[in-house]
Amino acid sequence: MPHIDYYFAAVSPFVYLAGQRLEEIAARHGASISYKPLDPAGLFARTGGQPLAQRHESRRAYRLQELRRQSRKHGLVLNEQPLFWPVNPAPSGYAIIAAQAAGGGDVGALAHGLARACWAENRDIADDEVIAAVLAQAGFEPAIAQRGMLAAAETYAVNLEEAVSRGVFGVPFYLVDGEGFWGQDHLEDLDLHLSGKL
Repeated sequence: MPHIDYYFAAVSPFVYLAGQRLEEIAARHGASISYKPLDPAGLFARTGGQPLAQRHESRRAYRLQELRRQSRKHGLVLNEQPLFWPVNPAPSGYAIIAAQAAGGGDVGALAHGLARACWAENRDIADDEVIAAVLAQAGFEPAIAQRGMLAAAETYAVNLEEAVSRGVFGVPFYLVDGEGFWGQDHLEDLDLHLSGKL
């Protein structure tokens, strides 16, 4: 059975724009998924990326064009400048890690729900009440994030180290069979790879 390691952060607009296509692809191929939230700023700093504010104006302009195109392409509402962004990525990452460890709900729905809360619903995904509400919507016990915070914080740091060691340099990033696929715009390639066509 194929397995996909998914490195991401709910604060990324491109993670939001992936929707739940990863889960659809995995279901089609009988693949399992390990969700590995991490600190995107830490990842960029370790792998040569630049925070948005430090990028050249032409790169920032192209990013906006791409956000608009991809949101239209996939029929997803997107606020180009959410009310609560930039936002600390750690609390949402901890919640996803704790929920995955506890089980009992839909981790893919949780990851997408947190990204949607940020990029479409103008909600603060570093806020405990918002996190608890999205956990409940995904079928998890809302207090999981608080109970599992210490262990999740350790895993969050490990995810970053693991990502760097495996050649991950941005989010979303999908690893399967030693092949890396960066960006939600490469989900089709991931699907083709799992089909044996690429």
